[in-house]
Amino acid sequence: MSATKPMIGLAVGGTLGLLDGLSGFLEPSLAPLMGSVITFSLLKGLVSGVAIGYFSKRVHSMPLGILAGVLIAAGFSMLLILKAGMALFWDIILPGMLLGVIVGFATQRFGKQPPGSSATHTVSGSPGRFQK
Repeated sequence: MSATKPMIGLAVGGTLGLLDGLSGFLEPSLAPLMGSVITFSLLKGLVSGVAIGYFSKRVHSMPLGILAGVLIAAGFSMLLILKAGMALFWDIILPGMLLGVIVGFATQRFGKQPPGSSATHTVSGSPGRFQK
């Protein structure tokens, strides 16, 4: 059973976002803010994952999918940094970019192509040859 690229992005991004938020328990100074940290990390993962999945649905290139994943997740991480403050810049941007790399890879590698959107078609009369 396979899922579409946005669904893969949603699942992987949400899971990684939740793990990112839960890692806040390792920083004692975040204890009073853990509800917000977990919520916003989860939302960042979900929204980034879906956006990366839709990009991967349109562009069928592993390097471009990973690059787009990094850029999209970094963009959403910057929104969190604006709310949390620049003191947490590296603590937010690095896990966000790692999330983008993993989701970009997963959506390109494991996501199902929608029916009828095959990138290659066989040329009639020429078995084994492909044309774009």
